[in-house]
Amino acid sequence: MTTTITIPTGFSYVAAALLSTVFLLGSQIVVVSTHRRRAGIAYPQLYADKAEAAASPAALKFNCAQRVHQNTLEYLPGLYVMTLILGLKQPTLAASALGMWVLGRVAYGVGYVTGDPERRNNIVTVLFATPSILTLLGGATYSVYQLVTEGA
Repeated sequence: MTTTITIPTGFSYVAAALLSTVFLLGSQIVVVSTHRRRAGIAYPQLYADKAEAAASPAALKFNCAQRVHQNTLEYLPGLYVMTLILGLKQPTLAASALGMWVLGRVAYGVGYVTGDPERRNNIVTVLFATPSILTLLGGATYSVYQLVTEGA
């Protein structure tokens, strides 16, 4: 049995949204590298230890920058899957939701890297990141339901 998948009009927006995450990761790498250098944390040490972070604001900021990057990496596999699935049925919604998540993630990072982890959750993060994840999850789930019931 073969199935033909027709890529819907507007799927190029999904591609653009997915590509935006590469730029997000690239910017986070630059931020982590900058804070690593400022803190004097040598490779392969992943984080400054507790004593280093307590003694040095630069080391604390490095840990915060590193955590933002790691947390982004934790989210991306699921976001990619949900975006691609939803994009098969509703590409504009999928692209918009992922784009909103990226904007929320930028705000999350800017707040977190101040050295005060409580600043990671701000109005932009709350309004953009969580609703976008829920949109992708709900939309992808419904899209799978549609694909299954259509016999695809």
